[in-house]
Amino acid sequence: MEIKILSFDQLTIHTLYELLQLRAEVFVVEQNCPYQDIDGKDQKALHVLGYKDGKLVAYTRLFKSGAYFNNASIGRVLVKENQRQYGYGRVIMQNSITYIERIFDSKTIELSAQTYLKKFYNELGFEEVGEGYLEDDIPHIRMIKH
Repeated sequence: MEIKILSFDQLTIHTLYELLQLRAEVFVVEQNCPYQDIDGKDQKALHVLGYKDGKLVAYTRLFKSGAYFNNASIGRVLVKENQRQYGYGRVIMQNSITYIERIFDSKTIELSAQTYLKKFYNELGFEEVGEGYLEDDIPHIRMIKH
């Protein structure tokens, strides 16, 4: 998988359309969860794009400390449904973690994880913090990696 990391201003119209389409496909349609994906935070984020054969198949967005949470954070983590068996979620997360540690100079990373993915994030070094909560009617848990 080829990884690209772009600021909002570096995104072409076509790339922005492609990533918003994939986010809607996974978070709105697949998870049957109508919510406001375009939340005004994309302009502050770095966008981590994972491509296979020229097609966007994995994605995260990164925030430096204070831009979203108090800690540096990773959000909108996704892999296209028909590509999940190849380990691309782990690859895009490892790239995201490495980028935050090197470029943002931050060892502490926070995320709001869908509860069913706790084990996946635990394997990447994240630990649950506090109680679970509903976000857009989907169970989530706050997780931190130190």
